[in-house]
Amino acid sequence: MTETAETAPKGDWADRTEQAVLDAAIERAPALGWNTRMTRAACEACGLSLGDQELLLPNGPRDLAVLLSRRHDARALKALEATPAATMKIRERIAAAVSARMEAGAQDLEAAKRCAGFLSLPTNVDLGFKLAWETADHLWRWAGDTATDQNHYSKRAILGGILIPALTMRWFDGREAAEAFVARRIENVMAFEKWKAGKDFDAPVRTITEALGRLRYGQKA
Repeated sequence: MTETAETAPKGDWADRTEQAVLDAAIERAPALGWNTRMTRAACEACGLSLGDQELLLPNGPRDLAVLLSRRHDARALKALEATPAATMKIRERIAAAVSARMEAGAQDLEAAKRCAGFLSLPTNVDLGFKLAWETADHLWRWAGDTATDQNHYSKRAILGGILIPALTMRWFDGREAAEAFVARRIENVMAFEKWKAGKDFDAPVRTITEALGRLRYGQKA
């Protein structure tokens, strides 16, 4: 279940209050934008003093952006519970996962637009990349990825690179355009992986290390 103020653990004041403030922020963002002013208005609506706000959300709208992204991640994963991932090809799983994430965010469309604008600011781009990586990790785990080598990181980096423009397109251009974009990008990635499978990228490294070994230890017998 997606966490809200009503579903957060009853004994955890911080969790319950964060979710209540997020609810208030989603309501106010369309008119106020995603900024410090909106954060204060949302906190005031929940009866929080400035001191309470600084304790709960020390980074203001950045903290709210994290809460919104994680709520949308949880909502997407909940929606994906009914999807038979085991019977699907990997490209179908990723397409379904990205679609679920886009639609999870679209339920708070106007707030998501304002948050996307906030994350596109130079001072917040780092957070946008971090949240995209976090979302990509959730979606890959749902898709059954168990890689622990460099593929773990490359898969998340590639999917994060798809997610950022895909979500932006979903917010501003609609579902059809966004899903067409995702389908094209997944096809591009699969074509690249097929090409890469036939290449030996370690060969240059082996050549260099073998040459260094001969220089140090002499010719092979």
